[in-house]
Amino acid sequence: QVQLVESGGGSVQSGGSLRLSCAASGYTYNNNCMGWFRQAPGKEREGVAAIASHGSTSYADSVKGRFTISRDNAKNTLYLQMNSLKPEDTAMYYCAARSVSICSMWSAVFDYWGQGTQVTVSS
Repeated sequence: QVQLVESGGGSVQSGGSLRLSCAASGYTYNNNCMGWFRQAPGKEREGVAAIASHGSTSYADSVKGRFTISRDNAKNTLYLQMNSLKPEDTAMYYCAARSVSICSMWSAVFDYWGQGTQVTVSS
């Protein structure tokens, strides 16, 4: 059974930083595309960042230069370092995994999802 468990969310002031983690189990982690998504109240879920098995990354324009996605294959863990946070980054953040290595930031192609961790940025 595939499990993705996020942690690291919280409340910070504008300009602050948070580091999200996602612990994966139950599948072949190392060969899969992983991603972070977020959903704010009243808005659709959007892709934030994705990372391929070999390490190449993609980012939404709104977070480029502020967020960094990374993975530790030895620990089966995905990370999202978020710096210079803005109030518009406030959302529930989800970790997701594909069952294939081809990477994408389109949420519809991801097969497994975590339960989410809340990030709140105050001005």
